[in-house]
Amino acid sequence: MAEADGGGGGGFLSSGSEQRCRARLAAAAAGGRHGGAAAVAAAVLVPLCSVRGRPALLFTLRSRRLGGPHSGDVSFPGGRRDPADGDAVATALRETREELGLALGPPSVWGQLRLLPDRQGQMVAPVVANLGPLEDLTLTPNPDEVEEVFTLPLVHLLREENQGYTHFRTAGGYGYTLPVFLNGPHKVWGLTAIITELTLELLAPGRYRRKTHVPARGSSAQPKGGSA
Repeated sequence: MAEADGGGGGGFLSSGSEQRCRARLAAAAAGGRHGGAAAVAAAVLVPLCSVRGRPALLFTLRSRRLGGPHSGDVSFPGGRRDPADGDAVATALRETREELGLALGPPSVWGQLRLLPDRQGQMVAPVVANLGPLEDLTLTPNPDEVEEVFTLPLVHLLREENQGYTHFRTAGGYGYTLPVFLNGPHKVWGLTAIITELTLELLAPGRYRRKTHVPARGSSAQPKGGSA
């Protein structure tokens, strides 16, 4: 499993940080900022973890066997909601089990970030969970779905030299900017980068402030320029 260099930042996954993040996510849910459950078409797990004591995010590289537009993309474990799934959390946990062979219980889940539109305008629910020390886990990635698993330390993601931006334009001429995270084993972009940015904003509000604007549901984005 690949890991980018980085150190420090142990407080991000402390019990105090967890309590603060859980409270913030619960307040957002109570305020209706996550949208209705019926609107959720898919869910992803945002897997916090520690690697040799360093807080990190775990990513996957989608298998090229899948084909389609998402083949070979950096992503989080997740997928379409199944009719048998009780909610977005159930979808995210089921998909994580199917993709990584990792069975997590609800106590690992901190809460849900706000819904985000994918490329087709379908709403995706990002579910934040803490896997704990990666050294204590046995991952068995499904080769039909996952080509590679890698982690990026949170301190790596928080460094400005590892943060880039891609400018987009829509058919109507409206321009906006989305994040890209660089200098790891693979470039993190697209919806995964947006979720990463929201997660950093949650975990490190004093060190990270979101600099980009997420397009509204249904907008069709086309690249205008490269990463900055």
